[in-house]
Amino acid sequence: MTRTRSSRTASIRRGSLMAFVAATSLVGAARATDEVVYWNNVLLDEFRTNFGTGCPCPLSRAGAMTQLAVFEAVNSIARQYHPYLAFLDAPSTASKEAAAAAAAHGMMVSLFPATAASLDAKYAARLALILNSQAKTDGIAVGQAAAAACIVLRTNDGSQNVETYTFGSNPGDYIPTPPGFSGLCNPEWKDVTPFCMSSGTQFRLTGPLGFSVMSDLLASPGYAAELNEVKDVGARVSGSRTDEQTRIAYFWANDVNGTYKSPGHLFYITQVVSADHSLTLIQNSRLFALVALAMGDAGIAAWDMKYATDIDLWRPVSAIRAADTDGNPLTDADPSWLPLNAFSPPFPAYVSGHAMFGAAHAGVMAEFFGTDNVTFTVDSEDPYYNALPTNGPRTFTKFSDAAWENSISRLYLGVHFRFDAADGYIAGLALGHEVGQNFLTPLCRSDYNHDAFVTGEDFDAFVVDFEVGSLAADFDGNGFLTGEDFDAFVLAFEGGC
Repeated sequence: MTRTRSSRTASIRRGSLMAFVAATSLVGAARATDEVVYWNNVLLDEFRTNFGTGCPCPLSRAGAMTQLAVFEAVNSIARQYHPYLAFLDAPSTASKEAAAAAAAHGMMVSLFPATAASLDAKYAARLALILNSQAKTDGIAVGQAAAAACIVLRTNDGSQNVETYTFGSNPGDYIPTPPGFSGLCNPEWKDVTPFCMSSGTQFRLTGPLGFSVMSDLLASPGYAAELNEVKDVGARVSGSRTDEQTRIAYFWANDVNGTYKSPGHLFYITQVVSADHSLTLIQNSRLFALVALAMGDAGIAAWDMKYATDIDLWRPVSAIRAADTDGNPLTDADPSWLPLNAFSPPFPAYVSGHAMFGAAHAGVMAEFFGTDNVTFTVDSEDPYYNALPTNGPRTFTKFSDAAWENSISRLYLGVHFRFDAADGYIAGLALGHEVGQNFLTPLCRSDYNHDAFVTGEDFDAFVVDFEVGSLAADFDGNGFLTGEDFDAFVLAFEGGC
């Protein structure tokens, strides 16, 4: 709870500093290039080069750890949001840019030791852009501390476990899929420690079409309808799939090695929306951390439904080729059927990981911007999409619309049933909103000294920083210190919290 001391009014202090504000039209240097976005792009390069298995969960974990370290470092200096762990010791004058760079670099060197030399070179180049000073030294120190704290946090999170998986032999059970008939991705991920969820089961749904028993699912008319739908619209050669559905299928795919994969595509979209809204470094540190935390948990939640329930569901290619074994009179087998996609991902179909990641992203974005109704235009680096004669950017007017298109794209690609997409979308949205509402939330801005009370001491502390030109008093977070910062603080102070 906060309280406001009224014995010393903001208007009196404001009047006493007008001469100072008038004489000092600008204090501080221009804002540096956004380190959050720069290092997010470095992370996407690592996704392209270090993950060739097609398994998205390690990517989402790496993203969550990297962006969380950056946030903890920057926020320990800015003190604008509740920390994920705890505030690190950091002077308010420390360089946020140096802190972000050191945190990202320290985390990624730990995650991607094979590319340490390249990461070191990028780090040195970025630090060279920051003027040597005590602020830079302090920023580096807090960034390194943030990376170290996040590494310790996730050292025994279960991601390094290797679980032996026994393939089922009954109709409906997941089996390796053509053309590679490869094994499967990360069955142990269902047991990885969540970032924000209370457990991996928190957003688990009953099962496909509400069924929790495989034989009941396969015998249902709803299952037959969905199998026949993907058999038609998701086929390699389909007479009913429209050109627009083909574009949607490939736009969101990014299954091919060398792309930034699905989590990377969502980070790229975050970059575009951030630029459209001219977010500050501090705002970006929070936004990218929230997105990353939600996607980190989306992988765990999706893999819980894939591997920890009684339905480890076969992919459409297996279901259609063996439809004569499912016991449903409404399905017919096609032993040569192939999906539009070049391969089916090597893990059970229910639920769609793409849908979970995309919807979790949408939920966080809507919470961050205070509305789902945001227009943005984005592209894709999927090579099959860019080979289409009608490729190019796509425009969306809602985060949820983009997430649903991402979800349903997997049906058009022939690698998921509609219920995989729908349930992944439902669970992912719930997860995203949960993270966006309850994590890294804003502190009371007028509680300047962070003692949980708003008193004259907060006003005095702000005035001291403002009078000496400290960017700690950059209340609007734009990298400059002007009278607008003073006015913004006064307004917040008069409102209490």
